[in-house]
Amino acid sequence: MTRFRQAVRTLLREQILDAAYQLVTDEGWARLRVAPVARIAGCSRQTVYNEFGADPKSSIGLALVQREAERFLLGIQEQLDAHRDSLEEAAAAGVGFVLHRAEANPLIRSVLTAARGGRDDELLAYLTTRPEPVFDTATAMIDAYASEAWPDVDPASRSLAVETIVRLTVSHIVQPTGDPGESARRIARITVRIAYPAGSRPAQGPYESQ
Repeated sequence: MTRFRQAVRTLLREQILDAAYQLVTDEGWARLRVAPVARIAGCSRQTVYNEFGADPKSSIGLALVQREAERFLLGIQEQLDAHRDSLEEAAAAGVGFVLHRAEANPLIRSVLTAARGGRDDELLAYLTTRPEPVFDTATAMIDAYASEAWPDVDPASRSLAVETIVRLTVSHIVQPTGDPGESARRIARITVRIAYPAGSRPAQGPYESQ
C-alpha cells in the first residue's frame, strides 16, 4: 500500500507540474496562480498546497527548473557516452546539445523573455544565481562522470573544468553570443585547457584543436 500511495503522489505531483508548465509557457511566470494550476491538474487548491507547501509558487518554480535540468542532464550523458574517446569532442557535443535544446525549450524561452522584458526574473534566478537546482545538480553529475571517463585529469583541474563548463554554458543560455555550435566548440576548448594544464595534456585525437 505504501508503494501504491507513493506512486499516486508522484503521479499527482507530475500532473501539477505539467499544468504549471503549460500555464508558464502560455501566459508567463508572473501570471501563474494556484487556482488555474489545480483546475488543469484536476485536483483541489488544497492539494497543491499540500504538495508544495505554504509558498507553492516558489516551490513549483524550483521543481519545474529542477525537472528541466534533470532532462537536460540525461541528454548530456548520452552525448558524453558517444564521445568518451575525446574530452574536447565530448564537451562540445554536450554543450552543443544544451544550447540547441535551450533555444527550443518553451519554459526556458518563457523565462528569458520575461526577464529581458523586465517583467519577472524570479525563475531566472534558479538558472543563474541560486546554487540549486542547476549548478549543484549539473556539477555533481558531470564531475562524477568525468572522474570515471577521463581519470588522467587530476581532481583539482577536473573540478575547475567542470565548474567552468557549467557556468559558461548557463551564461550562453541566458545571453547567447552567436551560433550555438561555435559557442559549444569555444567552451569545449576552454574546458580542455583547464583540464589539461600546459604539459599534462595527452596525445591529441583528430577532433582536438591544435
